[in-house]
Amino acid sequence: MTPFRDARIADACAVPLSAPDDFDGWREQARRLVMADVPPDRVVWQVPGEGGDDLFAGAGGARRLPAPPPGGTPPRVPRAFLDLAAKAALHSDPQRYALLYRLLWRLQTRPGLMEDGADDDVRRLAMLARTVRRDIHKMRAFVRFRVIGDGAAERYVAWFEPEHHILRANAAFFVNRFTQMRWTILTPQGSLDWDGEVLREGPPAARGDAPAGDAAEDLWKTYYGSIFNPARLKVGAMLKEMPRRYWKNMPEAALIPDLIAGAQAREAAMVETGAALFTEARPDSLEVIAAGIAACTRCAIGCNGARAVAGEGQGDAALMIVGEQPGDSEEQAGRPFVGPAGQLLRSHLDEAGIDPRRAWLTNAVKHFKFVMRAPSKRRLHQNPSAKEIDICRWWVESERRLVRPKVVLALGASAARSVLGKTVSVQQVRGAALPLEDGAELWITTHPSYLLRLDDDARAGEEARFAADLAAVAARLAQLV
Repeated sequence: MTPFRDARIADACAVPLSAPDDFDGWREQARRLVMADVPPDRVVWQVPGEGGDDLFAGAGGARRLPAPPPGGTPPRVPRAFLDLAAKAALHSDPQRYALLYRLLWRLQTRPGLMEDGADDDVRRLAMLARTVRRDIHKMRAFVRFRVIGDGAAERYVAWFEPEHHILRANAAFFVNRFTQMRWTILTPQGSLDWDGEVLREGPPAARGDAPAGDAAEDLWKTYYGSIFNPARLKVGAMLKEMPRRYWKNMPEAALIPDLIAGAQAREAAMVETGAALFTEARPDSLEVIAAGIAACTRCAIGCNGARAVAGEGQGDAALMIVGEQPGDSEEQAGRPFVGPAGQLLRSHLDEAGIDPRRAWLTNAVKHFKFVMRAPSKRRLHQNPSAKEIDICRWWVESERRLVRPKVVLALGASAARSVLGKTVSVQQVRGAALPLEDGAELWITTHPSYLLRLDDDARAGEEARFAADLAAVAARLAQLV
């Protein structure tokens, strides 16, 4: 240790905290330090288990905490700082309390500092808090209890390895959610034990202290396998939400590799199941299709009392436009694309030089799926499920067989699935032609309703991309017609 560093330590205030997550203790001590005018570079925070206990050994100690002057003014901070600081204090970063105090000190002369998103300390605080919130969420999502004992001795035990000091912060969540159970959560940082009335804290544990399995796991695996939806599978997004580091403590994780491997076959089976509901021959006219759609009750949407909305337009159109489903305005008018999203689409089609009157306009799902909002009784749009799209796909295929378009424009993922029979990422495939088995081309872009949900800044960029997609379709049509 250099002489300079020795002198610095001897002049520093050593501030002990009672635990790694002792935010209340930090807050009280930090308040005293600011009132005593002690700058950040003269404060060392001692956190149990993080090496701070021995920092002053052999250095002659450090000076005692100064007492605030009588009648001193307590520090003032915005609520945004306290909310972020309470989360950041749970992080495992050994410099977290020093960061909090440095920001507290700076806020006394710069009250608006928290609004400066470019400031390094403010950005670091936000990152720590965000990471802790994510770890809290992961614990709530991925704790798996296993039962031990039976009868009066029955208890549920779970093992979890948090990245940060979140155990006590999550205690209330598990007490409220599993109030009637007697449970124990074991972690390398400590343990929680709930007997149905009292929550107790315990010492750190090892993985071997938790049970390896129980009789209910096979039932849980069967259930998980049954609800695994191959049509919604996005491996990258799944791994981001459920990183592999958590898999070893989750019994259902053993099923995931096989479920992913078999997803394509299962998705094809779902599509075939939808088609199997139709035993009649393909309709021989668009009028017969419209009549059949009006009477179709093969899925729950067709039984919800809403009026079916058939396709309309030119029966031999070179362009077929497929949306997701009719909305409230379309259901009332009995025509596709007449609501706000449809008006936006028609405006962009006009700018691209595409006449919607010379196209065939239809939807992947022919009825309006909604939920009634009380007390206004307003009908709110709900996305159709993969199963509902796969059932209604028979009608879309029947329309394509009769119209025989050269280009199919799918607006959104639901529309793309109704044409392809599988789910694709719109952002990955938009702007380029995909060949179809009948010789037509499929072009995919976003649904105009997506643009309506964006704020002004985001909408401008996405609307420009949407316009570019339609311009590419218009250029391709000019080549094919």
